[in-house]
Formats: sequence, C-alpha cells, structure tokens
Amino acid sequence: MPLRLAPTFRQRLDGAPRPLAGMWVCSGSPLIAEICAGSGLDWLLIDMEHSPNGLESVLGQLQAVAAYDVTPVVRVPVGDIVTIKQVLDLGAQNLLIPMVSSPDEARAAVEAVRYPPHGRRGVGSALARSARWNRVDAYLDSADDHVSLFVQIETAAGVDAAAAIAAIDGVDGVFVGPSDLAASMGLLGQQTHPDVTAAALRAFAAVRAAGKPVGVNAFDPEVAQSYLDAGAGFLLVGADVAMLARGSEALAARWSASNDASRAGY
Repeated sequence: MPLRLAPTFRQRLDGAPRPLAGMWVCSGSPLIAEICAGSGLDWLLIDMEHSPNGLESVLGQLQAVAAYDVTPVVRVPVGDIVTIKQVLDLGAQNLLIPMVSSPDEARAAVEAVRYPPHGRRGVGSALARSARWNRVDAYLDSADDHVSLFVQIETAAGVDAAAAIAAIDGVDGVFVGPSDLAASMGLLGQQTHPDVTAAALRAFAAVRAAGKPVGVNAFDPEVAQSYLDAGAGFLLVGADVAMLARGSEALAARWSASNDASRAGY
C-alpha cells in the first residue's frame, strides 16, 4: 500500500486558525528533539546553520519527531544545491534557506528543491527516505506537493527586496531574522532596537502584500506579541539550548547560593 507523507508546513499554515508557534532545536540530539516534539508546539526548527548538526543527526531528529503532531522545518547552513539535495533526500519536507537577500537568490533556492525541468534537484528517490525508497506513489511527479520552501530575510538589502523575494513562484513564505538584520544595520546584538523592528515590520508588510505568510524569531514575549499584531503567521519563541542554559543557571543560582549560605552558617 502506498505510503502517505505528512502535510507540509505550507499546508499547515494554509489551514491554521491562528499563528503557529515553534522553537529552535539546536542541540543536535534526537532525544531532545523528541522531548520538544511532544510539548504541544506547532513546529520545530532543526538548525544546521548555527548548531552542531550534520546529515546523520538531522536524520535522527526527523525520525524522532515523526510520531508527533508537530511539523519539523530544517534550516540548511547555506543555500547550496548539493546540501539542499541531501537534506531533502533525508526526508525533510520543509526547508528554510538563510541569508536570502535578492530575488535571484530566492529563485536559485526554488530551483534547488524542484526536479527538472522546473529545477535542478538531483534525482535519487529510489535510494532516499524522501520517497520512502519509492514507497510513496509517484513521488517524482508529485514531489512539489510534498516540499515547502521558506527563505530567510536577515539583511537590510533583503528588507529592501522583500516584495520581489516573496513574489517568486515557489517561495512559500518568508522568515525574518532580527539578529543578523541588526548586524547588517550596524546594530550588532540589538535585535529589539526600534530601527531593527521597524525594518522587520517593513519586510512584514511587503511579504504580506505579496500574499505570502511571514514569520519571525522573537524570544521576548512583548516583541513577539508586537510581531503577531503586525500579522506574523508563524514565529519561534524559544530554543532548546537557551532554555537549558537559563534553566541550569537558575538552578545554580538557587541551590549553589543556598548551599554556600548553609555551609557558611556551620
């Protein structure tokens, strides 16, 4: 019996009654990815750009989260056609391409995820998890239905080109990255600076005017709410490694300080 693949992130967004909330999965651990997958969040971003993730660890995380009602999106480290082909063949159905600042870069990303004659994706479905080793009926003919592509605008040039980027056929949505956007504006580390948020909101307006969903990274709840109010359809509100870092620090602050005080009293 032919196998069915999960709905794409594009399809989840199309049918969503509310914005979809997700978190970064940066640890490289399938176990942590599975814990996050069962949290009740809508989607997870498995990151290869700023995390210790390679092909095998991404595969393990995709397998670990597959049993849960959560949509995994993989951010590749660069918009390289070979890397994109490999990640798609692992079975990733939803890709985020970082540092897209022009329509030409967006167009190249679309070509990388599509088979000829409409793209340049290498053909290896019989060998790959993407088609479940040819157990997905007519995968080559319907591959575009099983893959969604999101591009990340995170430079001032990308903001200026946001409307043209979003208008590219095959770009299913745009994700705004305030951290690198701030750096490109000479405001390194100031992703909540008013000029940065204003630039992000300009990108929001351009993408929404093109009829595409727009998302953003925002760990600060007030900033996140402001982006939701501006029409964000999806957002990332935390990260596994950040939560572990802050949580362990809180434990240390509570218990190490307490133990030191107790010892001092003896």
